[in-house]
Amino acid sequence: MNWRFLNRILQFSILFLLILFGGTFLSIGRFSKIDQTQKADVAIILGTAVWGNEPSPVFEQRILHGIKLYQDGWVDYLIFTGGSPEIGKPSEAEVAKSYAVKKGIPTDKIFIEDQSRITQENLVYSKEILTKNAFSTVLIVSDPIHMRRAMTMASDLELVVYSSPTQTSQFRSASKKFGFLLRETYLLIGYKVLQFVR
Repeated sequence: MNWRFLNRILQFSILFLLILFGGTFLSIGRFSKIDQTQKADVAIILGTAVWGNEPSPVFEQRILHGIKLYQDGWVDYLIFTGGSPEIGKPSEAEVAKSYAVKKGIPTDKIFIEDQSRITQENLVYSKEILTKNAFSTVLIVSDPIHMRRAMTMASDLELVVYSSPTQTSQFRSASKKFGFLLRETYLLIGYKVLQFVR
């Protein structure tokens, strides 16, 4: 057995993984600064944690951004996404809808997708709403660092989407941003690998 050859292969593999991880990390950071907000049929607000009947601070920022997009005339409808954290509890989408209605958004301008558990499911189930209502253009709303992965998934679903990240984020400190970036890098690479092997 040629140990020198195997060692070279191992070194090359490690280098490749470092380059892949670093490149993905940087691309997520760069994309987080891009705002493509423009006129579209609907905004999909990606779900995240709720605390009982109230949105978590992170989710609240996403909901408020979606509300502003509607109020400013960028979209005509909103789709709130996210299933229930546990049986018998309100879904993320239901909590978001209730919050938006209290802020003056008409109920007939809101759709909910309340089956999903993860980002990809948010988009897969939302696509059914888009198709049923003949919506063709979409703004995706989430935290800036989440946008790269969300947009990649939406594009893979052949949706015409534009990035509209929240203007504020609960991930303010350097350590929290770095941790979020690491997590998103890992998840995006994992998603791409799964897409490649399918």
